[in-house]
Amino acid sequence: MRIIFYIVQKEFLQVFRNRMMLPIIFVIPIVQLLILSFAVTFEIKNINLYISDGDHSVASRRLTEHFRSSPFYRITGEGSTASGLDLVQKGKVHQIIEILPGFGKKLETGLPADILIVNDAINGSAAALMNAYTLQIVNEYNAGIVASFNDIQQPAATVNWSFWFNPQLDYKTYMVPGILVLLVTIIGMFLAGMNVVREKEIGTIEQINVTPIRKYQFIAGKLIPFWIIALFELAVGLIVAKFAFHIPILGNIFLIFLIASVYLLVVMSIGLFLSTVTNTQQQSMFLAWFILVIFILMSGLFTPVESMPRWARTVNVVNPIAYFIAMIRMIMLKGSGFQNIANSLAILSGYGVAILSLAVWRYRKTT
Repeated sequence: MRIIFYIVQKEFLQVFRNRMMLPIIFVIPIVQLLILSFAVTFEIKNINLYISDGDHSVASRRLTEHFRSSPFYRITGEGSTASGLDLVQKGKVHQIIEILPGFGKKLETGLPADILIVNDAINGSAAALMNAYTLQIVNEYNAGIVASFNDIQQPAATVNWSFWFNPQLDYKTYMVPGILVLLVTIIGMFLAGMNVVREKEIGTIEQINVTPIRKYQFIAGKLIPFWIIALFELAVGLIVAKFAFHIPILGNIFLIFLIASVYLLVVMSIGLFLSTVTNTQQQSMFLAWFILVIFILMSGLFTPVESMPRWARTVNVVNPIAYFIAMIRMIMLKGSGFQNIANSLAILSGYGVAILSLAVWRYRKTT
């Protein structure tokens, strides 16, 4: 243990002496948390709407006012449908609503009146949300027309909504726990892996190999400093999430650090394994980035895992980020306990032991 302690001490000294390393470890992750939490969102706001009113009646103007008063829409133009389609081609308009002639007269006589909705569907998910917002406004307008004809003062049935775990429907509440996972992943996979490769680049790995230091002592001494730093980053990230974004931490905070400790064992072992098959930091960084991009995009950080194809969900079994994101969201937002995450934690633990054993076996201590 004394030998490991000296190696850990040496690693901490190297980290704090490296002026380029300190901003990467302590500044960049917090900046990423602050920027991504506000910027990365699937909420659709500021929809550029173009109105083509071919009726110019009181009814058509009332419908237009419904969209004008909505916080999701921004009416950027009114005129002919052809002009609106030209703006859609240029990317300046997201949606066109065409109110056909005779719209008001049909409503007055109780006949169905048609409107045309054109969506820019280059982004399919955004187009689906825009269409849903528009249909909701049109349905509310239609309900008011029907009520006026039938003299209905109150609806026959009412629906009361209850949103659990995120009552305000704030997307940051969903995103921030996932971004916290990225903070510790960057420290664990990138820096731990490149730190070992750095010894190869500067030639000190040969000097270490001829010393009586055993392989497990060298590896432990290399990984423990970044394991501690990553847990510190997580603590700072949780503080920022609590006070800057008002993200609730309903579960046991020590349980979060328990699963983070196991998760770091996995990602650091992956970084260590990559360092054994590469000779330069550049090679290690590109391999780590290749793996990390796949893991992040399939982790459920941005899109639900349940929406992925069956083969993708099968591949996702070996994705450690998916396990950690699911568990940290459950603990922070739902207040889940150990019994709720025991299976995922057991799988992650087994994953960590397997990949660490592979990395240790792959590392050759030769003179």
